[in-house]
Amino acid sequence: MSLLLMIIRNIFSFTASIIILAILNFSYTTKSNSIENIIEYHSEEEGILSLMYHRFNEPEYPSTNIQMEQFKKHIEIIQKLNYDFYNPISIQNTFKNPQKKKKILLTIDDGFLSFYQEAWPYLKKNKIPFILFISTEPVGRTGYMTWEQIKEIDAEQFAFIGHHSHTHEYLIEEDNSYFISDIEKANKIFLEKLNYIPNLYSYTFGEYSKFMKDYISRNFDFAFGQHSGVIDVTKDKFELPRFPINENYGQIERFTSIINSYPLQYKSLLPEEKKLTNGNNPPEFKVEFFEEQKNIKNINCFSNEGGIWEKSDIKISTNVLTINFIKPFMPRTGRLNCTLNEDNKLKWFGTQFVILEN
Repeated sequence: MSLLLMIIRNIFSFTASIIILAILNFSYTTKSNSIENIIEYHSEEEGILSLMYHRFNEPEYPSTNIQMEQFKKHIEIIQKLNYDFYNPISIQNTFKNPQKKKKILLTIDDGFLSFYQEAWPYLKKNKIPFILFISTEPVGRTGYMTWEQIKEIDAEQFAFIGHHSHTHEYLIEEDNSYFISDIEKANKIFLEKLNYIPNLYSYTFGEYSKFMKDYISRNFDFAFGQHSGVIDVTKDKFELPRFPINENYGQIERFTSIINSYPLQYKSLLPEEKKLTNGNNPPEFKVEFFEEQKNIKNINCFSNEGGIWEKSDIKISTNVLTINFIKPFMPRTGRLNCTLNEDNKLKWFGTQFVILEN
């Protein structure tokens, strides 16, 4: 009897192994097909253009401030161009659906009191959707919103609270365990104050390493940086671009140029590691475009390598663009922007590096 049971057990074990292998193969095939479906060129997509603001009517902070009159003009320009504001409530269901008509996403970082006092009444009156990214540690301090004010905003259907770390420090300078503990500390506070943890994340200062991005991708649904460009179905949902706006970069002529830009789609972009040190600065930069992409040879790229904005030395082979950086990027921020004028549309993508000295 024991021999018979052993034979039966082996048969079931072998059968189970076949079933499991089949499931894994199906899962892998489904995943692969899913990825192939995602990485597809959509020539007519106009994308989601995200704008990032901080302070309002605080001229003593010109690098992060916007005057309310400027802000209202921005909204008027968007409305005159007949662009719709993107409501983040649909981001899960619509992110991988090509946007045939451009949409505008407003985001506000840090939760400064001036946003609540100046911009919030205007946005509330006009029911304009936005994401407010909150760092939990400074809440209630001088110059920052309180939890009561944040809850008031959170109660509206068109307003969304995002996660922006706990301390808002230069987290990329800390070790990985510090970064994780900072996020977890903020999570506990969000749960206590709002009864949920926001699923949208904004990297502090737009800075992230591959480790940070990988961690965020396992714990959030989407994450935003501070590199310029337009969101489309080919963009990595854990390094979504935003155009930073302030008094200088919010001048009407520049704003009109930004708002009229479109996504420049690509299959892949290297390097994955955006944290540069002496060992990998300058980086090896490569972008693979889709075969259907027209006029690739007309792409122009500019970077601040060596601390000076100059036209980049690019090489294009078939549908792959490589950049030969002559000089290393200077601490602290390296930026690269590439544009292509196609069918009278300015298509754009950007990349941001953070440069740390060993």
